[in-house]
Amino acid sequence: MLEELLIHKPDDPIEFMINHLKQNNDDAPRICVLGPPASGKTTVAMWLCKHFNAIRVSHETLLFKEVLMQTEEAKAYKERNQKIPNALWANLIQERLSNVDCIKQGWILEGFPENQEQAWMLQSSGIFPRHVVMLYAPDTVLIERSGGKRLDPLTQEVFHTTFDWPSDPLVQQRLVEPEDLSEQEVSKKLLEYHRNFPEIFHIYQKVLKSINADQPSVDVLSQVLAFVQTRHRSAAPFTPRILFFGPPGSGKSLQAALIAQKYDVVNICCGQLLKEAVADNTKLGELVKPYIDSGCPVPDNLVLKLLTERLNALDCLTNGWVLSGFPRDVKQGEQLQKAQMNPNRVFFFNLPYESIMERLSQRRMDPVTGERYHSTFRPAPTPEIQARLRQNPKDKEENIEKRLDTYYSNIKALEHFYQDAFYVNADQDPYVIFEFIESCIIKPLPCKNIRSL
Repeated sequence: MLEELLIHKPDDPIEFMINHLKQNNDDAPRICVLGPPASGKTTVAMWLCKHFNAIRVSHETLLFKEVLMQTEEAKAYKERNQKIPNALWANLIQERLSNVDCIKQGWILEGFPENQEQAWMLQSSGIFPRHVVMLYAPDTVLIERSGGKRLDPLTQEVFHTTFDWPSDPLVQQRLVEPEDLSEQEVSKKLLEYHRNFPEIFHIYQKVLKSINADQPSVDVLSQVLAFVQTRHRSAAPFTPRILFFGPPGSGKSLQAALIAQKYDVVNICCGQLLKEAVADNTKLGELVKPYIDSGCPVPDNLVLKLLTERLNALDCLTNGWVLSGFPRDVKQGEQLQKAQMNPNRVFFFNLPYESIMERLSQRRMDPVTGERYHSTFRPAPTPEIQARLRQNPKDKEENIEKRLDTYYSNIKALEHFYQDAFYVNADQDPYVIFEFIESCIIKPLPCKNIRSL
């Protein structure tokens, strides 16, 4: 901020600093509003959007108000009365939330995730809500309420004959009953919701609050607002400073994102940090740019300077951090140590060569949509998409082997340098890995005693 003041020399420095702080999106709301049919999700979500000036994202907005890469594909499923796949919903949500308005203003995600698979897909895409509002009410109340729902076919907005009747006579005239309003359909949706609810609750329990929707709307909104304005304290018994080491494809990025979400620590990927410095046209970024453009390694002194600045930022000092991609060798580790950037938890991810090759060499990307697929774990849904898939050059076997050779040439020395490290079997379910890492974070640090999963 001081640098900005010196550059711009504003007439009103106080006002300039206030506006500068407002541009920071750290406080932008990231809220999920969940609940069974007719529990009032739309009312709560729209009210929160007005209160925070945030962006509402729902089934209706994604299908009828947005022009996204896969909107037409999703509409085609709906027109055929087929269920839209979880992966397609996750892609639509990820694309919408990555837009500038959602990043700057924050977002209210209404009715998503609907199940465990969607929640995992959103987490894998780096989408982690700060607050999850879970509305609930007796099924008998919900079935009775659903009878009063009305739909505006022009805007796809939902109204209610008792609780939310539009004031505009023209809107009143064009309202229709939703097609799936029968008591049988509502009961079917309730059954599906109750089946998926426990898994969603388990995933978000640290940031979730259940609120009784069977009370006056003013009371519901008051309780929702009180909850979403709270800041979650970290569950960690100290300020985490975590290092992740592992070969390409070992899942470091996903685990770092999960740890950052749960413990509110700052997720720092060294490679991404360098790219952001270049994109932001900072002074260091200008020095780094030629190396990034040519594909050459960035000199240690530039990387360390950039990393030191980031790790000394207030959020890292206050909340802690999880770092991957640095150090890559003992020399860099010693430099990090001299800069007083000492981790208090270090993890080495181990993955067999065959598993690495299977994960990386079979990855493909659709050049039309940007969507990623995997020949084994996530094949293309149609022959047309399969035919146009392309492989990233870095995922070719010869290039993977070069990256692995570089990694394994330094890893033994790093293991000796960080003798109090934990070792992780990365060839298993990601959430089993996460539970192990979490247990190592909250337990006392071992003394010269290597732990393994």
